[in-house]
Amino acid sequence: MAVPAPELTTTLDEPMGVYVHWPFCRSKCPYCDFNSHVSDTVDHDRWRTALVRELETQAARVGRRRVESVFFGGGTPSLMEPETVAAVLDTVRSSFRIANDLEVTLEANPTSVEAGRLDGFRDAGVNRVSLGVQALDDEVLRFLGRTHAASEALAAVAAARERFDRVSFDLIYARPGQSPQSWKRELSEALKHAAGHLSLYQLTIEPTTPFHSLHARGAFRLPDEDTAATLWDVTQETLDAAGLSAYEVSNHARPGDECRHNVVYWTYRDYLGVGPGAHGRLSEAGGKTATRTHRAPSIWLDRVERDGHALVDDQMLDPDEVLVEATLTGLRLASGLSRERWHALFDRPPEDLFDIRTIGLLTDGGFLELDEVGLRATATGRARLDAVTDRLLRSRQPFR
Repeated sequence: MAVPAPELTTTLDEPMGVYVHWPFCRSKCPYCDFNSHVSDTVDHDRWRTALVRELETQAARVGRRRVESVFFGGGTPSLMEPETVAAVLDTVRSSFRIANDLEVTLEANPTSVEAGRLDGFRDAGVNRVSLGVQALDDEVLRFLGRTHAASEALAAVAAARERFDRVSFDLIYARPGQSPQSWKRELSEALKHAAGHLSLYQLTIEPTTPFHSLHARGAFRLPDEDTAATLWDVTQETLDAAGLSAYEVSNHARPGDECRHNVVYWTYRDYLGVGPGAHGRLSEAGGKTATRTHRAPSIWLDRVERDGHALVDDQMLDPDEVLVEATLTGLRLASGLSRERWHALFDRPPEDLFDIRTIGLLTDGGFLELDEVGLRATATGRARLDAVTDRLLRSRQPFR
């Protein structure tokens, strides 16, 4: 049965985030499908001016919204000059109302040169750092195309913890030849150096990456499905025991140390996207608008200098598209989406958005929980989240 299409009910005073994309890296990792590019020369003055200009253009569009997080991603944002970070943050502060506890995250590579720049980023206003460690084994790091050694990575983590109260680092698992025993040992070592947050990602083979063609030729094999499931279980058990439970499928934190910017995405709140290939989601009259800027750095730069922005997509999503996106992101969270959030987005509860029989099957099977708090995937459901969300979304009710 079709249900009426909702009017926008999300309050425009709801806090939002700002994402800033720095597209440059020193080298391209063979597993990476992000919008990143290797460049020997970068005109930092020109890029600083362009990032500020596009941010000003987009800020004028949304007005003096309240901002609670800024995230510098990439690419390798730690290759930015601290002056660029400072200029962007000055523009954020002058353009928006700022939360008292504004979170400013910068992704960094753990090389000794970039670790030495941490003082400049802290002085610019960064208060949270996320380090791309990826592994604590030098042979594995070489396989992953990383240019740092494990000792260098741990030294960078220590340097970051001396300068910032909030530090996270990433590890990649389900790697070729990895056993549950070796992964548990690596996690135990990582926990000796961790602060309040760890991001742990299973290695996936993405199209267009060098790993895709190597894997297709049989140059390496990933763990089989049973081993990958055991690696997942080891991850949850080890981090739970250490007090860093999974608050999202791939992210673990002590209570209060969750990445607030990423929670903006997962709860389907608004964010501006600035820089090459950056996406945004904005609540505007009548619905949710999706934006995307041109991904090619040189074209992005030319268009911003000419037009003040480099948007190539700027369109209102229909209610069904919003439902799909909100479901795919919201069920990644251990807490799922609250009833208040479903009502804020759609002015109705999840029982009216999906076939109630399908919800019942998924709850009876131990994959979903639906109660007075909201709708969420169980731990079992999050381990099989693609299949769970596919089944749920195929039962969604059409909007009129």
